[in-house]
Amino acid sequence: MSATLTLIAANAVVSLLALYAIPGLFDKAMLKPYRVVRENSWYELISSGFIHAGMGHLFLNMFTLFFFGPVLENTIGQTQFIMLYFSGLLISSVPSVIRHKENPDFATVGASGAVESVLFGFILLFPFEPIYIMLVPIGIPSFVFGACFLGYSFYASKKEGKINHEAHIAGAIWGVLYLLVFVPNTIDHILTVLGLI
Repeated sequence: MSATLTLIAANAVVSLLALYAIPGLFDKAMLKPYRVVRENSWYELISSGFIHAGMGHLFLNMFTLFFFGPVLENTIGQTQFIMLYFSGLLISSVPSVIRHKENPDFATVGASGAVESVLFGFILLFPFEPIYIMLVPIGIPSFVFGACFLGYSFYASKKEGKINHEAHIAGAIWGVLYLLVFVPNTIDHILTVLGLI
């Protein structure tokens, strides 16, 4: 079984248990920076990535992972893919911990940061592959989609809301950095795709 499908299954099972079967699991697993820094519950940086706010939230993250994960996993290998996913989950949680460590009311959940790391790893390696968005009949080059996504996320992060745009941004940036720093031949691959070698 691929790492991508295993991660999707794990997210689905844990999220459904937290939402519908084990009442205390959701609160225990969510990332609450105020609690993390006072109770040293650092496991929340990982556990929060396996629970979701609802079925729509879960579906959107797993839908994205399902379409981009297998390609990236096959390209960089299963071990690198798993390392990217979990390091993306950790790195994308850091801005929330720093910004909200004095706010007892802030909490966040979801795999979005790790999923953005996967998505932007894909965009880095396949910048011209089309990405299709619902209701848009033509594919958008992935690098254009990535630039628009980051632009919107930076804009939206300035406003208060329920979506953790900071995790999206951190995850996206980490996806690019991880491949450039830790995955051999990434730069050669990019230069080849760009027709420079």
